[in-house]
Amino acid sequence: MAEEELTQISVGEFETVSQLIASSESLQLAFFVMIVGIIGIVIGYRKFSFWVGSQKFYYKRPHFSRFLRRAVLPFFAIALITAINIYVQTGVFLVEDVTINENEEISVHERFAKILNTFNILVIGYTISHLVPISLTKRDKSILEKDDFDAWFEMRGFIDDKDDLFHKLYKWNPPQISPEDIDEKEFEELLKTKEGLHHLEQFRTTKGNAIGGFEKIIKDPFEEWKKSEREKYEKYYQNCISGNNQSGRKLRPGAKPDEIFPIDVWREEKRENGYEPIIPSSRPPGHAKKKREGLPKSAKQILPVGIFIATILGVVAWWGVDLIVIATATGGFSIGLGLALQETMQNYFAYIMIRKDKIVMEGDRVQLDTGYNGNVHKITPRVTYIRDALHESIAIIPTRQLVNAQIVNYSKENKLVPAVVKVGVSYLNNPRQVASILVKVGKRGMKEVVDGKGRHLIRQKRCPYLNENKPSCGCDKELHVEVTQPVVRFNEFNDSSLDFSMWVYVRDYGAQFKTKTDLRMIMYEEFKKYDIRIPWPIRTVYQGDEKKEFEEISQLDPDRNKVIDEFGVGDIGKGEGDE
Repeated sequence: MAEEELTQISVGEFETVSQLIASSESLQLAFFVMIVGIIGIVIGYRKFSFWVGSQKFYYKRPHFSRFLRRAVLPFFAIALITAINIYVQTGVFLVEDVTINENEEISVHERFAKILNTFNILVIGYTISHLVPISLTKRDKSILEKDDFDAWFEMRGFIDDKDDLFHKLYKWNPPQISPEDIDEKEFEELLKTKEGLHHLEQFRTTKGNAIGGFEKIIKDPFEEWKKSEREKYEKYYQNCISGNNQSGRKLRPGAKPDEIFPIDVWREEKRENGYEPIIPSSRPPGHAKKKREGLPKSAKQILPVGIFIATILGVVAWWGVDLIVIATATGGFSIGLGLALQETMQNYFAYIMIRKDKIVMEGDRVQLDTGYNGNVHKITPRVTYIRDALHESIAIIPTRQLVNAQIVNYSKENKLVPAVVKVGVSYLNNPRQVASILVKVGKRGMKEVVDGKGRHLIRQKRCPYLNENKPSCGCDKELHVEVTQPVVRFNEFNDSSLDFSMWVYVRDYGAQFKTKTDLRMIMYEEFKKYDIRIPWPIRTVYQGDEKKEFEEISQLDPDRNKVIDEFGVGDIGKGEGDE
């Protein structure tokens, strides 16, 4: 019964429509004009869309431009269909009396008007389904822009700010009392000079807290900051199109693949690169789009499909089709499809969970339960690529395995990774002197071991740059546990040597390798300077003059003892009650 009802509705309606169109030349002409008009609108829209994408306002006002591109096609389509509807209602049927079936409950012109209104509803639903995500994206980008402002405030300005913008918007007020870690007399002296005030503004306590506070100089610093960022983007855009960029050629707006970042993508690139300036043409064409390949659609991207499907179902119900019948007919197929795609859906939802909870991210150093160790290269809704640290191979695993299996993540919430250097010294050296020199090596490493951008690899309570009235490189950020560095340990009496180990904590898993290399270089210099000898790992009958050798080593005892006085020996030899 239900199948007969569905067949009568679907086939009968279309038979009536075809008879209706065939019955009137004027109606045929109107229908032809509507089809040709829609095709013309689509062609015109494509040209209009390309024109918008090549204009400057598309890059400076991307959300408005996307809204405009989405709204133009539906607007003209609705206008055309509405005009045809008015023409049919007021023109065709006033002249012609078309009758298809005398038993029809509604007249033929009402049925045709319903068809045209259906087109309008579908177009409106399509428009809304695409405009709503654009509005939601605009809201999200505004929230991210506020986060960027908060980061700017925390960093006391970005390095590409013009004329010390931060201090034009905010004034620093020193504390009224001497803060911890600063002697009161020294504090009073610092307050008297401009350099001293600058030093206090950059100062961080041993707990990592700033001192003093900032007050607004102008009414709305956020708007002034946004104006400054737009000026930076304007300069970036002009450098792109003028040829004053890294490629040395004029970049073409609207080119495919994209060569110029719109302002929202430009902000995202800065955010991902620590808010460093974006150099025009420093990325290959299509960089922003390519790095998003393989990402699953977000809720905002799926929303248009849901809205349009809801519109279609509403139209189907309006035409009198029983939705329960459709659901029954498609239910079995849906169950079978779900079983066939079970593993695919597991991978997809595992991916959604990973992205939402940030369980694993690209760049993390992980170890699989099989023992494979490497960096997460790319995560897709189906598989995940993990590249060996030495680029020897790539492991390809189902994405669900990142959730279901035991994965060791060396990067997740781990801001303290030990870099351990082991060394053996001669039995003729004083262990306390050796320990002190190793402390000196660690102290030097904390200041001298940096990456290619000058940022310290070793975590520390207070960035050494602050002592030079320079901004912190970030090595003292997000350090929420109490650590004492460097750590020196006298491990054991070995066959040929006294074995020591010295370690410091670095910022991530990969930083330990360069850190250990640089520490060994510093250690070699200091051992050579203080005649700390590393014995050869051999077993022979010793026939040397031990007394003479001991006297040679003892000649530098005063210098080594000075190192003990200056650097101490760490916590070696201290009991619980020792200071």
